[in-house]
Amino acid sequence: MKQDEAANTLEDELIFVNQLKCSLKKKYQCVFEGIAKQGDSTLLNNIYTDLYITQGCSEKVNTEHEVRQIEVTSRQSESQEIPIECTNMFEAPEQDKQIRTVMTKGVAGIGKSVSVQKFVLDWAEEKENQDISFIFPLPFREMNLKEKEKQSLLDLITQFFPETKGLNIARRNQKVLFILDGLDEFRLPLKFDVNEKWSDVSSPASLDVLLTNLIKGNLLPSALIWITTRPAAASKIPPDCIDRLTEVRGFNDVQKEEYFKKRFEDQNQAKEIIDHVKKSKSLFIMCHIPVVCWISATVLQNILEEKRNNDQENNQADDTSKTLQESNTEDTPKTLTQMYTHFLRFQILQSRRKYDGECTLDVSWDKDAILSLGKLAFHQLERNNLIFYDTDLEACGIDVYKASVYSGMCTQIFKEETGIILGTMYCFVHLSIQEFIAALYAHLFLDINMKSVFVHDPTMTDFLKTAMDNALKSTNGHLDPFLHFLFVLLLQPKSKKNMTYLLKTAVDKALESDNGHLDLFLRFLLGLSLQSNRRLLRGLLTQQDDNDQSKKEIVQYIKQKLEANLSPERSINLFYCLNELNDQTLVKEIQTHLSKGSLSSADLSPAQWSALTFVLLTSEEELEEFELQKFKKSDECLVRLLSVIKTSKRALLNDCDLTDRSCSALATVLGSDTNLKELNLNNNNLQDSGVKLLCTGLENIKCELEILR
Repeated sequence: MKQDEAANTLEDELIFVNQLKCSLKKKYQCVFEGIAKQGDSTLLNNIYTDLYITQGCSEKVNTEHEVRQIEVTSRQSESQEIPIECTNMFEAPEQDKQIRTVMTKGVAGIGKSVSVQKFVLDWAEEKENQDISFIFPLPFREMNLKEKEKQSLLDLITQFFPETKGLNIARRNQKVLFILDGLDEFRLPLKFDVNEKWSDVSSPASLDVLLTNLIKGNLLPSALIWITTRPAAASKIPPDCIDRLTEVRGFNDVQKEEYFKKRFEDQNQAKEIIDHVKKSKSLFIMCHIPVVCWISATVLQNILEEKRNNDQENNQADDTSKTLQESNTEDTPKTLTQMYTHFLRFQILQSRRKYDGECTLDVSWDKDAILSLGKLAFHQLERNNLIFYDTDLEACGIDVYKASVYSGMCTQIFKEETGIILGTMYCFVHLSIQEFIAALYAHLFLDINMKSVFVHDPTMTDFLKTAMDNALKSTNGHLDPFLHFLFVLLLQPKSKKNMTYLLKTAVDKALESDNGHLDLFLRFLLGLSLQSNRRLLRGLLTQQDDNDQSKKEIVQYIKQKLEANLSPERSINLFYCLNELNDQTLVKEIQTHLSKGSLSSADLSPAQWSALTFVLLTSEEELEEFELQKFKKSDECLVRLLSVIKTSKRALLNDCDLTDRSCSALATVLGSDTNLKELNLNNNNLQDSGVKLLCTGLENIKCELEILR
């Protein structure tokens, strides 16, 4: 009898397994680049490119802007990291140690959810991890819609996977994996320290209680847990609940090229696009993020096709079509702002052609819709939110019943998602797109209201309204000339002043930020002030025929800021900002010194020191060795170039007249996440005080120095 029951149980379980695999395969086999409603899906297995994933990453919570994190990690040596295959997440390094809970960190758009999708698909297609009986992917963004309800773990699973109703997941010898995707999108606090202990899978509890107990192992202790998150939210989970910490680093340089080669059937076109992206350091670095690869591929492919079509129409095309370099190079994007501006134009043009039958090169902008989207992007960026719900849209004047209009208008910019369970969520395709739309909104707001989005002063508006009311009440019109003069005086001259004020205020706010959360927004904001970029947005933004003075003012303002003692992170972002403004004067000065070998005798200003740091850190060559003598034998030079030393594997600081001041600085490097393995300090004037300072760094648990001379 017991054997029959066991057989029936096993047979029922296999039915549940097959039903779940069929359901997950159907859901996960296709990938939609952009918005699913388009119907332009591709089989994931055809285009999937392996991501670079490492294990044992730093447990320190990194709140730095995620683009900055990408720029930093792109300089780290892969040889010092421990790579791990996505399929081996739960494979224990030692036979007697079990990996129950894995956390995978990664910046927005780096490929965490796609990695989950590939993992689940491989299991559903019976290619990998067949020792796992059931996999339940539970996206946090969808669970937000159930935050106020009480349900049991079984009820929660059944709501997401109706085909498993009646399954006994608590049965022994059954390996179950829960994938909790997108912790950073979860709006509940996860109160690990105060939530009551819960162990019954069939008893209802709040979602917060269920999840904290599932992660801690009180609820279904035999289950495996995989959590994905952006870095800043990783601290929501206590470290002692995590058995393995991994990080998705996106595409390394080889994988970037592989992506473009898979993306295009025409390999000559792929090579051309790869060559173009490589010419822009900031673009190539950003292509560590798969979404940015996709944006770049979309834009450059469209530019190529458009130019070749124009050539054919003008009977100028021969057997060899023009390349990106040969064709009107002014139109080919070289900065992030140019790339994202082209992307917005192409997506809206595509949408107009598809839905309205428009076949014109001029974009017909829906200014009201973009203004509403921009308001949403800007204010949610201030709150650091990527996922929005009905109430968020309503707060920005967006009718939730017409939300699909926005996703239709901005195909692959803004998307509406309906979860497995009832409820709708909204988001921009990527954080960087949200930041671009927020910057665009700041310019639109300035055009319409003649004031900065950073100014919340109704006094002047009230004054003008009162003056207008009094003029209208006047029976003889004696106030009309005054009113006319007032508007001319207050509004006309303020146009340029307002632009400069907006940009300067944004620079100040970005520099005030501890984690640089406005860094990329600032790059876009500055880039959109240029007429060359505004020309692409004709009909949406006012065209400024003469904004050279505004550009000169803001460039000078940024250079003044670089004269201050800024952190390397903030300085580097300001150089990227200057790049968006097409100003490379400081960088070229330093490159001239480097080529002439005259740095050791040059008297550099703080801004030039920052420029030198920027040039060295953004060099295409890997920083194997840093030799201080090539620059200047002094404590000041070492302190100024400390971030370069931190990135190098070997630092040769011998015979440089260094004192204990340098030791204090080096101690901070040794106690941080650094590539440094070898340090030569021979023949310097360190004194006992300097050696003691150095020892504090050497004693730090994070110190991985192997050779000290």
